[in-house]
Amino acid sequence: QVLLVESGGGLVQAGGSLRLSCAASGRTFSTYAMGWFRQAPGKEREFVAAISRSGGVTTYADSVKGRFTISRDNAKNTVFLQMNSLKPEDTAVYYCAATQRVGLRSTARGLAAYDYWGQGTQVTVSS
Repeated sequence: QVLLVESGGGLVQAGGSLRLSCAASGRTFSTYAMGWFRQAPGKEREFVAAISRSGGVTTYADSVKGRFTISRDNAKNTVFLQMNSLKPEDTAVYYCAATQRVGLRSTARGLAAYDYWGQGTQVTVSS
């Protein structure tokens, strides 16, 4: 089992940047593929970005491609989401998630692929 704790959310003006972090417990972090998801009020939780176990493979939702970057530091048990050129429509609670149910060099975009979730961190982008 892995416990996930997100941090780094906050209020930012449109065009600004934020860096989210997700710290994982345990000594097996490198065996988990990781993902970031978000949920805006009244909307379903949606995929944002994902990264393979070693960090060599990443994938993004079309809405954030070119603006967001997912990365990980397995030595520090942490996954990051660098968010640039933020837009008001990026406002949401952001969640990180972990799964071992994908291949070594694979990522997962679906919510059902993930077994462990953090509590979320609020990101608010003002216009």
